[in-house]
Amino acid sequence: MYWQTTRYQVDLTRPRVMGIVNVTPDSFSDGGQHRSTLAALRHCEQLLRDGADILDIGGESTRPGASPVSLEDELARVIPVLREATRLGVPVSVDSYKPQVMQAVLDLGADIINDIWALRWQDQAAIAPTPRATTVVAAHPNCGVCLMHMHREPLTMQLVPMQGDVVPQVRAFLEQAGNALQALGVNKARIMLDPGIGFGKTVAQNFALLARQAELLEAGYPVMAGWSRKSSLAGMVSHTTPAASLSASERLAPSLAAALLAVERGASVVRVHDVKETVQVLRVLEAIR
Repeated sequence: MYWQTTRYQVDLTRPRVMGIVNVTPDSFSDGGQHRSTLAALRHCEQLLRDGADILDIGGESTRPGASPVSLEDELARVIPVLREATRLGVPVSVDSYKPQVMQAVLDLGADIINDIWALRWQDQAAIAPTPRATTVVAAHPNCGVCLMHMHREPLTMQLVPMQGDVVPQVRAFLEQAGNALQALGVNKARIMLDPGIGFGKTVAQNFALLARQAELLEAGYPVMAGWSRKSSLAGMVSHTTPAASLSASERLAPSLAAALLAVERGASVVRVHDVKETVQVLRVLEAIR
């Protein structure tokens, strides 16, 4: 099995580690640390030294309650980093839901579009017609795409989380999104699915998606797991440390556990902040196998 991207066929016979590069001032975990182009590129280089297989560049925070940024601001953050990152010898993903950003980064050689909206977002405030995200991706001959499930949108997704058994709901949504993209001529090998941990789900629902991840795989697409530093993991700590006081950067141990369990349950890619430690953990699993 492989993931077809713009410049690379990513071999998925072993799990791949996607390193997160937040070029933002307000991401929940490391906002502001890599907001300059130089700092972001140095971070990219460090992630590769740590063992990252893929880089994922994002110019807009999608944490719960986050406000959207303008198209101009997102492009100004992402484009300079992308230009240099595509020279580093690995697939480069761009985390964006705006069709105009997708078109711009694909024109510059981006390998993967990673979209929390699963290509559904439309600019309701636009005066002139804007391209649809599905059209942009389908028009490209071979870029990779990751379709994520999100309930509602970042500003409101945790105010009214999903109800009931989320696993069949998430599977049905993602399977439909993947099949619809195939109907537009996109090769199945280009498509990855992400259940959207933390995006409009309760803690229990997030862990249900991990425990029953095999049900998501039945849709017939590879799965990406994005558990790194998520708030649902904050309770998985010593009784001496209140979960509410556990900062995002202090969630390393439960993040590693979640990444390991996700891969053990069939995830092909894990999207993480702590690349070096994740690579080490997955090497233990590989040795056992």
